[in-house]
Parts: sequence; C-alpha cells; structure tokens
Amino acid sequence: MRHQHSRPTTPRPAPGPGPRPAPGPGPRPTGRPRGEASRWEEQRGFDEMGRLLRDVTFCVVDLETTGGSPAAGSKITEVGAVKVRGGEILGEFQTLVNPHEEIPAFITVLTGITTAMVVDAPTIDTVLPSFLEFAQGCVLVAHNAPFDVGFLQHFAREQQRPWPAFEVLDTARLARRVVTRDETPNCKLGSLAQLFGATTTPDHRALHDARATVDVLHGLIGRLGGLGVHTLEELQAFSSKVTTAQRRKRHLAEGLPHAPGVYLFVDASDRVLYVGTSKDLRTRVRSYFTASETRSRMGEMIQVAERVRTIECATPLEARVRELRLIAEHKPRYNRRSRFPEKTHFVKLTDEPWPRLSLVTRVLDDGATYLGPFGSRRGAEATVVALHDTYPLRQCAGRMARTPNGTPCVLAELGRCLSPCDGSVSWEDYDAVVGATRAALVADPTEVVERLGARMTTFAEQERFEEAGLHRDRLVALVRAAARTQRLVALTRLPELVAVHRGDDGRWAVHVVRHGRLAAAGVIPPGHDAQAYVATLRAGAETVRPAPGPVPAASAEETEAVLTWLEQPGVRLVDVDGAWTCPVGGAARHLWIGEAQHQARTAAAPFDDRRPLSTHHRPVR
Repeated sequence: MRHQHSRPTTPRPAPGPGPRPAPGPGPRPTGRPRGEASRWEEQRGFDEMGRLLRDVTFCVVDLETTGGSPAAGSKITEVGAVKVRGGEILGEFQTLVNPHEEIPAFITVLTGITTAMVVDAPTIDTVLPSFLEFAQGCVLVAHNAPFDVGFLQHFAREQQRPWPAFEVLDTARLARRVVTRDETPNCKLGSLAQLFGATTTPDHRALHDARATVDVLHGLIGRLGGLGVHTLEELQAFSSKVTTAQRRKRHLAEGLPHAPGVYLFVDASDRVLYVGTSKDLRTRVRSYFTASETRSRMGEMIQVAERVRTIECATPLEARVRELRLIAEHKPRYNRRSRFPEKTHFVKLTDEPWPRLSLVTRVLDDGATYLGPFGSRRGAEATVVALHDTYPLRQCAGRMARTPNGTPCVLAELGRCLSPCDGSVSWEDYDAVVGATRAALVADPTEVVERLGARMTTFAEQERFEEAGLHRDRLVALVRAAARTQRLVALTRLPELVAVHRGDDGRWAVHVVRHGRLAAAGVIPPGHDAQAYVATLRAGAETVRPAPGPVPAASAEETEAVLTWLEQPGVRLVDVDGAWTCPVGGAARHLWIGEAQHQARTAAAPFDDRRPLSTHHRPVR
C-alpha cells in the first residue's frame, strides 16, 4: 500500500508544451535604462491584461470515490494533486483515504483500490485539512471540476470547515470550447491525454489522473496561446465564439482610465457604432476582446471598430444619463435599446366642449390631460379600451360644437356612448364623466380596476377565459401607465432638487435635478467645504425649462434612472424647490395586478422550467 502526504519535490519542467509566454512588450519608452523599461513594460502589461498564466500557481486535483454523489453517501477513497507554475512541478500530494465502508466491487474493478488497501489509510477528516494546506493560494484545476470540487466542498461542510475562496478551472469544459470532434470523439481525460501526448496514462488512480490532467492543461494553454489567450482571466472566460480578430483588437482598451464613464466604439469614418457605460471603463472595454463576449452582433461590431472614445464621469448616474443621451443622438446601429426615445405614445383626454380620448405621439401645451409615455402603441391602445369600457365617452373623431346636431352611432345604441351628438346627455352630466376619467388618468384608477375586475370575474366564472384575459391585460396596461406617469410627474414638476449619497469610498456624490433632467453631477473632494461645493455645482448647472404636460425635460428613461438613484437607501435631500410627492391613493397601489399576472404565468410553467411564457400582449413599459 502506498500512503503519502504532501510530497514536495524539486521544481522540474512538466511534460508537454507548457504555457506560452505573453507577447513581448511594445516600444520601450525613451529616457529609461533598459532594465527599468522592461520592469515598467511588464507591469503595464500585467495591469492591462490580468494575471499572466506563467505566474499563476495551479493545483491540479483528482479524486477516486465509492460512487457519484456525496449527498447519496459516496465517500472519497483517494486524493491526488499536482502543484505547477510556469511549466514546472512544485509538488505532489497523494494519499489513500479510509471511507469506513466496503468499497463496491465495480469500483475496485475500475480503480484497482480494494477495501484492504484503505484499512490503514487516514480518514477524510485528516486528509482534507492537509490537502487544503497544500492547495492554499492556488487555482484549483480538475477534469470535470464540479465532481471533484463538489466532493471536497461536501466534506468541508460536514467538518464545519470554511471552504477557501478558490478559483476553479475545469479542463473538460475548456476542452469542449477548444477541441473539435475531428480531433477526438469526446473530451474524456483519456482521449485528451492521447491527443496532447501526455506522458502519464490516466488509469483511475488519483495521482496518475492528476498528472495526465496537468499535461492536458498545458496542451490547452499552449493551443490557446496562439489565439491570444495569455492571462488567467482570458483562459477562464475563453469562448470559441470570440474570434481571433476580436482578441487582436484588445489594444483598443490600452490607456483607458479605471473610472466611471461612457465608452463609444467608432469606425474609420468616426461613426459611432455602439455606446455603453461602466463603473470601470478600461475593464469593461477590455472584456469585449478578452472575455466571453459571445453576442454575434458585438463580434461584428468589433470587426468594424477602429477606436474607442471615452467620457469620464463624476458618478455612475451621470455615466448612465450620458449614455442614454448619446444613444439618442447618434442612434448607433449596434445598440438595441434607447435609440428612439422620441417614438413614444400618449393617451390624451382632449380639452374641448365634448372631450374624448385619443392617441397622440406629442404632448402640447393645450390644456389637455395626458397619460404616458407608453413604450408601444399596443399598450396605449389597451389603455384607451380599458377607459372606454368604464367611461362611455364619445369615440368619434373631430371637434364637436357645444350644441351638436347629429345622429347617434352604433355605440350609442349599444349603450357604450352617452351620445352627446344628438343631445341625449346634458353637458353637465357628460362633464361629470369626463372628470371621473381625468381622475383615473392622473390620480386614482380604482373605479376602472373595480369595473374591469368584476367583468374578469364574471367571464372566468363562465369559463370565458380568453375574454377575461383581454380585460386583465387592458387593466394592467392602464395601471402601469398611470403609476409610471404619476411617478415621473412627481419629479418633473420640481424646478430643482439637490440630493447627495455617500459612496463606498466615503465620498459624497452630488446630483442637481431640474424638471426631471440631470443638470449637474459631482463628487465632493476630501476636506472640501460641502456647502460651498454644492453651491458652486448648482451655480454651474444646466438651465432647464419645463416641458408641457407630464413630459419630463429629458427622456422618460433618463428621468427613471434619476428616480432609481434618488430612491436608493442612503440618499439625502439637500434642497427641494417644491413638494416631491405622489398621490396616496394613486395607481401604484394597484401594481400588484401586474405582479400577480407575472407570477401566475411563471407558476404555469411545467415542472422546473421557469422561462418566461410568451403572451399575445406585450407588457407595457
């Protein structure tokens, strides 16, 4: 019986190709001694790209067990591990483990480990602490890592032993991204060991399999080095969908700041291709070339991109707002969202002798009542139908004289219109219905909720579920739109609001908001007089004039971003010009209808499939 703990060895070259070195540094800065320049360039490359693979210590581990699941009672019978860095073996760890039970015959046939061999071996209570000490500070590597690491974590929990924050690399998963079926029929350890010419043949003994995995790891690293993968971060995130051409453009991220802001990919003609935002510009832009960026349109965009422009921002909120404004201005073809904030719809209750509801795309300063903006015409149409189901306003187009002289339509005959056209209703009675409709739009839609809710119940009892669903979707559209409008208006009507929030670094971020638009942003410097800084920021803030109706002086998406920031915990209001309030009995208290709808659809998913179910009606933004 072989029983060995943490057998350190003299560093020696590992079999196989070993990690490829990172690309050589660029032109050496002038005015520096050669040695100093080399150190400067190496540090710069490390900072730009991440942890070079040649500097990372890997602990390649393999286990033999009595079965496939520790939760089902399977035990570890052998642990083997190899510590390696820069192509050199630093040490090996191997020991049998006494599972305190008979080893099944089929396991003995597979591994060659018998019950007699492990009788005098240490238990996992002794082996696990020794292994964790051996692997300390390493990146764990295993072939089919969830199996091996899962067993180790299970027994760590049983021993109430904290599990170290290991980074884990799975050679099986990595091989599936690198090796083609033409090279090997599968990604089993034996197949890959043969492909990469491993000097150790895996035979289901832990140390032998770990040594073979080392050779496979080096073979994969050597192959990926030719594709521009030279750091641990790149190795962990490698995907074959990220092309070599993409990786070669990672120089576009060089020199970018580690700061919040906006980045713009531009082509050779200086046309903006894509706009994004990040708390760390350099890290985010670098991920397009070195991380698992698998969106096909991003790969296409990077092929065309020639430069990356950045705009540093004082705060993440300012970066988000600038991103939205730049997308709206340039309408980059590779941005899918926020390109057309002007394409909005509103429900309008007209201001005329006999008001009516209509759909419009612009808000005018005409005394009318508006609800919106809606992100789609479909949602606006559903809201109008919900209101007409509750309030029998006229639905004919055109302006009607104070004393009309017309003929009633079919809707009047069906009792769905008060028919002012033929004098069937007095102006005072019609105006009362108009007032109730206006209240549902701007204050409290409870009457609509109760009316449509009763109809939904009736249809459901009659098993007319499709009709009940139509009423539900119309009601959800109205409630969401009314709640959104009230939320936006509450901020839009304020001439100015100044708020601050203390960040994780202890510094105070200041934002000046005028009529729902971010007018200024900054961070108070350490030791600076806070009141003086805020006063200076306000004095230099953008002059913002109010927009008509409920429309903020910015896009609705920008104002909602500002609201999200204002509503987070820890925000303090420095000054508010006016009253920032929402109606107590407003539409927000009915939002549970939409949430219940979503939960019902989620619960209807079969078994454990919780993907969103498709519907005939798009959700209203």
